[in-house]
Amino acid sequence: MSLPDKPLQGRVALVTGAAKRIGAEIARALHDQGAIVIIHYGRSSEAAASLVAELNALRANSCHSYSVMLGNVDGLSEMVKQITMLTGRLDILVNNASSFYPTPIGEIRESDWENLFNSNLKGPLFLSQAAAPYLKENAGCIVNMVDIHAERPLASHPVYCSAKAGLAMLTKSLALELGPDIRVNGVAPGIIIWPEGDQDTALQGDLLSRTALKKKGSVKDITDTVLFLIRDAPYITGQIISVDGGRTVNQ
Repeated sequence: MSLPDKPLQGRVALVTGAAKRIGAEIARALHDQGAIVIIHYGRSSEAAASLVAELNALRANSCHSYSVMLGNVDGLSEMVKQITMLTGRLDILVNNASSFYPTPIGEIRESDWENLFNSNLKGPLFLSQAAAPYLKENAGCIVNMVDIHAERPLASHPVYCSAKAGLAMLTKSLALELGPDIRVNGVAPGIIIWPEGDQDTALQGDLLSRTALKKKGSVKDITDTVLFLIRDAPYITGQIISVDGGRTVNQ
């Protein structure tokens, strides 16, 4: 039985791309609610180890990590198998991992397609498929991290936008395919954390001016929405919530 202040106590959550940035904060939020958290990562081994140590210091044996590339279908199935052998169950899957970089027309390589689609669409599909039998046992749920640019294209990012558009449709399709036992929803962040690397401050100001609220959101806006969909929304499935300060209602 979960405690009132730890509603996810006893549940197991797998968060992909959870070593850094928004993924790490989602992992912390789920852990704070009592969940055992599995930190999936690709190459960020040091950041993953640091986060595992941080969360285990708060609650012993409450966090583990696993590394596999999201294009490795057999590896994803093996990860789910290993997690369930270790913890005995799987209740929550957050498909957060995402590659993001520009691919202007005329410069797109096949490797760009593979990289962006592996992390943003192929991985979530095959990981959801592998996890579904275990999620079904516990009336679990899936949350996909989509993007407002699944609907509103971003200049010079046609491959990324196409992959995220696929993930948006996958979210709705999985909700239909996996119901009534498993709920599947998505969160589409707007301006929350600027991309890594230098960015023109004038461009940042222009992007912020296009939001209805005229400001950048916080990571907590995202983690609160993810927690809502996991914890407080038993009759919501097949939906994608935009957390974008009103960017998608602006012209």
